[in-house]
Amino acid sequence: MRQDQITAALRIVKREIRQWEEPVLGVVARESNRDPFRILISCLLSLRTKDKTTSEASTRLYALAHQPATMLVLPLKKIERAIYPVGFYRTKAKSIHAICRRLLDVYEGAVPDSVEELVTLSGVGRKTANLVVTVAYGKPGICVDIHVHRISNRWGYVKTKTPEETEQALRRKLPAQHWITFNDLLVPYGQHLCQPVSPFCSKCKLTEYCDRVGVKRSR
Repeated sequence: MRQDQITAALRIVKREIRQWEEPVLGVVARESNRDPFRILISCLLSLRTKDKTTSEASTRLYALAHQPATMLVLPLKKIERAIYPVGFYRTKAKSIHAICRRLLDVYEGAVPDSVEELVTLSGVGRKTANLVVTVAYGKPGICVDIHVHRISNRWGYVKTKTPEETEQALRRKLPAQHWITFNDLLVPYGQHLCQPVSPFCSKCKLTEYCDRVGVKRSR
């Protein structure tokens, strides 16, 4: 995919994803009025976890507490029961406690709005940090998960080996107007159509733009 094609391609993606359910983090953001804390915690829960499981776990957890101070007083076992069966639920419960403690001790209970500060929180990597910055605060950032990494390379738009490398490559190349929405567009597209193994190329409206890098089998 050439640089002059990216805007047209993303316009098509935006139109196509309307047929699918909104990703869970978009739902959490909308229903919580873009509350940074709930976006942060739900993103943590979503790592290596399907959207349905993340949604249900988030609902159970926020019924118990949805602020750092009240969540910190919850026993770890209670958090574990609430978020089970998300991936690594015991580790994530500990991270939630550690995050709440640091937010209260260092940030007066507020979630910081910079990637550099967010990655100092327990269990928070650049993907989660960028998502909080863009979705909760509307600040420039590029959230790169497995779908964004895979599709950006499959298109031939970047040539990278890790999500971290993809983020930096996109920061250099992707027009600024697409930064905040890039993840929102590519995640549902990657979940439903441009899948890791045997993507639905016959249904894809981006054939004239996509280099199909690494695609050995498709439907």
